[in-house]
Amino acid sequence: MLKSKTFVKKTRAGGVLKIVREHYLRDDIWCGSEVCKECKDEAPVLQEDACIESNLCSYPHYLIPDTNVVLHQIDILEDPLIRNVIILQTVLQEIRHRSAPAYKRIKDAIHEKEKHFYMFTNEHHRETFIEREPGESANDRNDRAIRVAAKWYADHLAKKTNGGSLKVVLLTDDRANKEKAEQYGLIVYRCEEYIKSLIGNPELVDRLALQPDDQNEITGSKLLFPEHLPLSRIQSGIKNGVLLQGTFHANRDNYLEGTVFINREGEDINEVLLQGLQNLNRAVHQDVVAVELFPKERWVAPSSVVLQDDSPNDEDAEEDETENKLNPKSYISEAVILKPTGRVVGIIKRNWRPYCGMLSQSMIKEATRHLFTPADRRIPRIRIETRQAANLAGQRIMVAIDGWPKNSRYPNGHFVKNLGTAGDKETETEVLLLEHDVPHLPFSPAVLSFLPKMPWSITEEDLKVRADLRHLGVCSVDPPGCTDIDDALHCRELENGNLEVGVHIADVSHFIRPGNALDQEAASRGTTVYLCGKRIDMVPELLSSNLCSLRSNVERLAFSCIWEMNHNAEIIKTHFTKSVINSKASLTYAEAQMRIDDTTMNDDITKSLRGLNRLAKILKGRRTEKGALTLSSPEVRFHMDSETHDPIDLQTKELKETNSMVEEFMLLANISVAQKIYDEFSECALLRKHPSPPPSNYDILIKAAKSRDLNIHIDSAKALADSLNNATVENFPYFNTLLRILATRCMMQAVYFCSGMDSDFHHYGLASPIYTHFITHQEVRCYAQRASVAFHTQLFFKNKGIINEEGFILFVRKNAIIILIPKFGIKGTVFFDNKDKPSPHLIFDSEGPTLKVEEHMFRMFDKVKVTISLDASNIQHQRIRMALIEPVIPGVSVPVPDTKN
Repeated sequence: MLKSKTFVKKTRAGGVLKIVREHYLRDDIWCGSEVCKECKDEAPVLQEDACIESNLCSYPHYLIPDTNVVLHQIDILEDPLIRNVIILQTVLQEIRHRSAPAYKRIKDAIHEKEKHFYMFTNEHHRETFIEREPGESANDRNDRAIRVAAKWYADHLAKKTNGGSLKVVLLTDDRANKEKAEQYGLIVYRCEEYIKSLIGNPELVDRLALQPDDQNEITGSKLLFPEHLPLSRIQSGIKNGVLLQGTFHANRDNYLEGTVFINREGEDINEVLLQGLQNLNRAVHQDVVAVELFPKERWVAPSSVVLQDDSPNDEDAEEDETENKLNPKSYISEAVILKPTGRVVGIIKRNWRPYCGMLSQSMIKEATRHLFTPADRRIPRIRIETRQAANLAGQRIMVAIDGWPKNSRYPNGHFVKNLGTAGDKETETEVLLLEHDVPHLPFSPAVLSFLPKMPWSITEEDLKVRADLRHLGVCSVDPPGCTDIDDALHCRELENGNLEVGVHIADVSHFIRPGNALDQEAASRGTTVYLCGKRIDMVPELLSSNLCSLRSNVERLAFSCIWEMNHNAEIIKTHFTKSVINSKASLTYAEAQMRIDDTTMNDDITKSLRGLNRLAKILKGRRTEKGALTLSSPEVRFHMDSETHDPIDLQTKELKETNSMVEEFMLLANISVAQKIYDEFSECALLRKHPSPPPSNYDILIKAAKSRDLNIHIDSAKALADSLNNATVENFPYFNTLLRILATRCMMQAVYFCSGMDSDFHHYGLASPIYTHFITHQEVRCYAQRASVAFHTQLFFKNKGIINEEGFILFVRKNAIIILIPKFGIKGTVFFDNKDKPSPHLIFDSEGPTLKVEEHMFRMFDKVKVTISLDASNIQHQRIRMALIEPVIPGVSVPVPDTKN
């Protein structure tokens, strides 16, 4: 049966286009139930014995949730208890358009066999498809479609069971939809009503998302925040230039401050500073918001205060405390660099996700409302209702936000799940993976089904279409213990006197076909994530550590970038090919360095390494001459106990010439591939650029150098590079490293882009006119990895007690100094609270900020001596605690070091 709809559409050119859409209807679409033997001869999804103990529904039944129930109660639907659910096509289409995360989660539930979720294509079934009636809204039409489909199911199952007990229950929180469904003769309940009826499962009640009516019941009547503008006014304001649209980033160190980064290109203002709770106006980190810019006379400077939300947990106290902090004037810094300042007037898109953290129990006995403190300090505390508070004490849990009324100090939310005991290594690893959105579940059977069957070997057909490079002296150079070897190199002399240099990358694409489950999972993961003592693979281990690992003495498929160079590292010819290689050695950086330095070794691999190392030095020198930056960031490595896998030693990573050697050829391969793909696909090449920072970004760097009578020139990357190279201070060898660490913070974020959408390809940091990521050799530096390093650093100091160490001041704040400890590559904060007498005083001059505490002046890069220990007083936010030993500040207490260590 064919339905068609014809309408006309006006084109951009002003013409009229006639569009005809055909909609096919069928009468053979399967209902998916075990009780039905006629619809289709396939394995059923919905069980005949669909029983769940309920005070409302004592009979077997299938659930049909409407769109809003799926959107808001996805945590309930994902629970293993909830099974035999019919997801209508109408609902799924609405979810897809309204929330990508919810759509993915409900699709995953449908694919999970144990859940018995069935997707029914009601929009293509002859008896359930409905036309939109004149004057009917799209939303009302969809609600009616859901009721029609539910009625069809109820009648259909009654026929198949001869009026038996198997029923259909519609779940909706829409009052009008519920009333109409009841008039239709359907069994229908509110989601909360149904969940509370389930026997012996009180924890499910905690997972219920609060509806707007419920949220108003648990908040006060006092107006704390301005009303958000409706979307129509926001869109009009943005179009007229009255409002700006951007992404809100909360300040990790000051909960009363944030920045909105303006998304629209061509705007004179790139970011807007927000200060004070009312001006933040219920924006949550990563929300897309509309902001109103204040007049210039109301612009202020970023605050220098480190301020955490540690207000009391009982609700009366929290509301009183709000009064004192809504006024941003109470903490505005004394800095003279004013920033465009404004306020949030509306929310364009919420980017909420489930958050990990811990429950802060109410001080009121028998209370069911409690505050949840997220692990991420950029997220506000969340008020939830739970009767499990005693059981959740000391546990890491997940909570989702349901809404943030204008009369509530905090957003309202609901409990999602318990992750385990706080401080436990497995629990904390799970938290950091969830917090940084790293997919880490085991690969599904569907994904694993696309792996090659073992034993696997290279075939004659492979050799016919690939360059046979098995005779070359290829080797790999990686960190110790690396099993996923994804790149290798070679260098040899040609008969014409030139050199042949090759970078060989594991050809993963040979094993993954576009669009299959393995490809989709790899795309979802995006990269391999390296944690301390753990690796989260992008592809299953059979590929990552075996068939796609370029291990020595085994034949492997590769993609090779091969250059012919002269001895001055000038490229004469570049060639790309699919290849077969046989690596002759899998070396660590230290082993490769030892071969290069050992004059008694002259085998082919060692000669190749020496040739690569010599060429790499020339390439690096040439990049440096063009203005490539050599920046710095402290990196550490742990030595783990072989049994407990706890860190027993912590030290900064020592980089060798071979580290730089490998890096240079990975950069060269990336540059060569970038040029090749741009030549072949000039409009759609995926490239990566690094914008040059605005001059204001360098203010802190220039002032830090000036405090030591040095000048930093920022006219170009070359001028900056030369300035950094010349910035040395007598008897202060670490000064240059500190300056480069500071310069790293001045940089802009590198971004991917399509060549047809931008004309500026330049990579500022690498001083390259074009660049892409064909291969990234070094372990991927990501936030999850940094969080793993931070957690293992805490484990290390937990067993060390209190130790003394020298450090340098990296930053000066109004009430604190941030210190870097070179020996361990860690940073910590020394606070000077107002209770210390006299109060600290921040001074700004042409040489940067200075913090005066009593009679002592603290400036950036000053050398200090501190005690280091683990502060575990707040199990939610354990941190490395530092206290000053030298210089001595009267009235500031210093912990006594543990002499055993």
